[in-house]
Amino acid sequence: MRAFAYFNRALGSIRILAAPSTDPAHTQPGLFARIFLSPEERRLRAGWRLLGQSGSMLVIAVTLSITLSLLVAALASIRPDLVSSGVRTEWLLLAISILVALFAVTISVWIGRRALDRRAFRSLGLEWGAPAYRDLLIGFLIPLPLFALIFLAQWRLGWLEIEGWGWSEGNIASTLIGVVLGLAGFLAVGFYEELLFRGYYLQNLRDGTGLGLALFLSSAVFALAHLGNFSASVASTAGILAAGYFLAYGWLRTSSLWLPIGLHIGWNFFQGPVFGFAVSGSTTPSVVVHTVEGPELLTGGGFGPEAGLIVLPLMALGSALIWVYTRGRKSVTDQRPAS
Repeated sequence: MRAFAYFNRALGSIRILAAPSTDPAHTQPGLFARIFLSPEERRLRAGWRLLGQSGSMLVIAVTLSITLSLLVAALASIRPDLVSSGVRTEWLLLAISILVALFAVTISVWIGRRALDRRAFRSLGLEWGAPAYRDLLIGFLIPLPLFALIFLAQWRLGWLEIEGWGWSEGNIASTLIGVVLGLAGFLAVGFYEELLFRGYYLQNLRDGTGLGLALFLSSAVFALAHLGNFSASVASTAGILAAGYFLAYGWLRTSSLWLPIGLHIGWNFFQGPVFGFAVSGSTTPSVVVHTVEGPELLTGGGFGPEAGLIVLPLMALGSALIWVYTRGRKSVTDQRPAS
């Protein structure tokens, strides 16, 4: 809290330096005020707030990465058997990357929301209660029929060859553990990606540019963030851009992040651990094991259905299900931004 007090004093100093002259002949805001401060209220402009949050996120991520890397190196020197397996090391690195992202995003968004936005953290759409439970559950379940249809369509068209169940070459316990670990990872990913992209980025961009451009920019940044994934391409980037709009629709219809968080978690979980498709280029242990052999333009190939045209009508169907579920709810366009 002391850091917030320092920030508020600094912000006040900027306002004093930037204050317009009391001379009646000078009524325009000072140069600093026009550059840094919102003309409507006592806080930084949206662009500076986004820059501040992103910078703090980078600092936290680098600090955590270095710290955890040193801890893993120390562990390896003491107990090399714990990290000697290639598979074990791969899972450990994946867990570390997810934890770093989870903490870096959550902490930086909390700091940005409180210190820069001067708003309550929960005002991003994180109010908890009965509607949040329902939104999270329904959001999680909506992708189930979508990926069931994608799976059946590809199988019927001969684009997908079923090889068996995930435990066919091992035991059911190891498969279930892999599926549960996949769900745990996707719980974290769904939360922090929605908090960042549909929470902090979209809502601050909306303050600065208006809703339409904010939807595009936040979805575009979301898509570009996946460019480093395996098998990423122009098609996958376009598909993730569309997914950004699909997830944002859940926020638009409810003014809450819980529905898009549920959608994101369910999307990844049913796509990967259940139906066995690649999830944005990554593979996971799955209940169903199969090989996709159809045209990559339609199926998405190694990146997964998100890079294929087949996913677009299913996103439209998912949007219709969201609309049916949220009928009668107060949407974002029905109310003013949180204050």
